[in-house]
Amino acid sequence: MSTNGVMMQYFHWYLDPDLILWNDLKTKAQELADAGITALWLPPAYKGTAKTHDVGYSVYDLYDLGEFDQKGTKRTKYGTKDQYLEAIAALQEVNIQVYADIVLNHRLGGDETEIVNATPFHQDNRLNASGEMREIKTFTHFTFPGRQKKYSDFEWHWYHFNAVDYDDYTQNDGNVYLFEGKEFNDYVALEKGNFDYLMGCNVDFDNPETYEELIHWGKWYIDLIKADGLRLDAVKHIPSKFFLTWLDDLKKFFNKDLFVVAEYWQDELETLHWYLDEFQGRISVFDVSLHYSFYRASEQGEDYDMQQIFDNTLVQQRPSCAVTLVDNHDSQPLQALESPVKPWFKPIAYALILLREQGYPCIFYADYYGADYEDYGSDGDRYPIHLPSHRWIIDKLLYARQHYGYGPQYDYLDHFNTIGWTRLGDEEHPKAMAVILSNGPEGFKSMEVGKINTKFIDLTEHIKEPIYTNDEGWGEFRCNGGTVSVWVQE
Repeated sequence: MSTNGVMMQYFHWYLDPDLILWNDLKTKAQELADAGITALWLPPAYKGTAKTHDVGYSVYDLYDLGEFDQKGTKRTKYGTKDQYLEAIAALQEVNIQVYADIVLNHRLGGDETEIVNATPFHQDNRLNASGEMREIKTFTHFTFPGRQKKYSDFEWHWYHFNAVDYDDYTQNDGNVYLFEGKEFNDYVALEKGNFDYLMGCNVDFDNPETYEELIHWGKWYIDLIKADGLRLDAVKHIPSKFFLTWLDDLKKFFNKDLFVVAEYWQDELETLHWYLDEFQGRISVFDVSLHYSFYRASEQGEDYDMQQIFDNTLVQQRPSCAVTLVDNHDSQPLQALESPVKPWFKPIAYALILLREQGYPCIFYADYYGADYEDYGSDGDRYPIHLPSHRWIIDKLLYARQHYGYGPQYDYLDHFNTIGWTRLGDEEHPKAMAVILSNGPEGFKSMEVGKINTKFIDLTEHIKEPIYTNDEGWGEFRCNGGTVSVWVQE
């Protein structure tokens, strides 16, 4: 992570497969670098089960990056292996780091069935069996016939997993089936009693053969794409001890540290602190608590107390390990963790992650470019969704971060609706900045910027008239209602 670095999640759930994301990314590499993006989190690049509509999380073959005719397609949703590698090369040519999405918890789309004894558990209770052990028939044999053992001759069998949710005899009866001789993994989330099992064929991380194959794949994949960092998917379902060993082995092999951010989706700081403590702070996690603060603030409008926006968030308590975000592919409308921040609040939220000293901010593709799609809601009805682009204001905030986001930060988080802060600059970037925002009526705030009798202009162009500081380096800064103004030294 570079100083004042900014990550971007370069996808959302409903991207059009006809876009060929890898080609699109290759053409946009320079403009992303010019905008101030220093790293991209790319979607899972391996073959899934849903042909060219698979977002990448329904993993079938980790070694198939759009190279083999498998599951009814050669390319993935995002393109071919060659297009993927060309996009990565284009990014790294303009000094944008590449973070790969690592999905290890499950496999789907097994090639052949196997018969095994298993005990049923209800989806919502993984502690108490819902029936006696019985024989089931399930798709746990992965032979990858299209790949013909290229890169790895490993075949997955039932004993490389610990549970499934499909029995071909009953055609899926809603149970989770724990295999004979297996246990649900420890050191996972405690939801449902034990949240080891998420979906598909659940990987048994205690199996030595499984570990050897996953470390072999990790070395192959990271070396192939020359990854600068990793985003670890669904870590609440994977024993923390696995990643501790896996990441250490990768570090020894490559003799370098990779930036690592884990997705532990939990709006409970105690749990996130526990997870970070397991890694002695060597990784980062997404600040889920901050996302929910933004979500609640956008829902409550001027009734939300902005003085509390950072209370009980990771960026407040452990800023060096916090990747801050506004929304992502899971929180966007009609998705599994649906909790979208309302459009009116997004400029405010992005100012809160992009223009402050604390945290490593992550921009969401759909917030930057906008998105139009439709899907089924939880009620079974189909809904059209329009997410407006906030690129204009995000680019302004990125410019401010690049040129003014330096030096001491003075906070003025002292009003129910109107809060602000200043950055005083440093030797290399001597110009100051004052940020003020309101979730209610127009706001005013006297703030120190350390520049006497100096002209400041609103970079967002919301307010046209300049503001001048006084003989002591203070200015009476203001913003319009329900928005943010970024005052910079002219």
